Amino acid sequence: MNALQFECRKVALKQDRTGYVLTVVIHPDEIPEELLRDFVGSRYGVAMVRIADDESAVPYQNRVMQAGMLCRTREFQYWLKENKLLERISEDEAINALYKLCVINSRTELNGNADAQKKFDEMVNDYDRWKKAEPF
Repeated sequence: MNALQFECRKVALKQDRTGYVLTVVIHPDEIPEELLRDFVGSRYGVAMVRIADDESAVPYQNRVMQAGMLCRTREFQYWLKENKLLERISEDEAINALYKLCVINSRTELNGNADAQKKFDEMVNDYDRWKKAEPF
């Protein structure tokens, strides 16, 4: 896959009837020529990473989104089953197991509940260690 790479700065975010409109500023020396040539309305797959003052990547902790993605992942479901946290492999069972592990009733509680965040982070660390050890 050919990817365009450039640094930009977020200057505005607004919402219209179709979704959010992100406005960024790209330095003239940074903008890829291909981006200038593409038609308005062209679609892009975008991956962004925030840059810290020391030029390193700033990690994001969107636990709600991460929890949703994990529960849809078969590998995570197998890990839960292997750890006797669910009886059958399914997204619904994984969601229920996550709720029990984190002592929550909804993933949105991962936003402000420090105890649930700690339990979730521990669970993710355990799962990541298991993934590294499993030859998938």
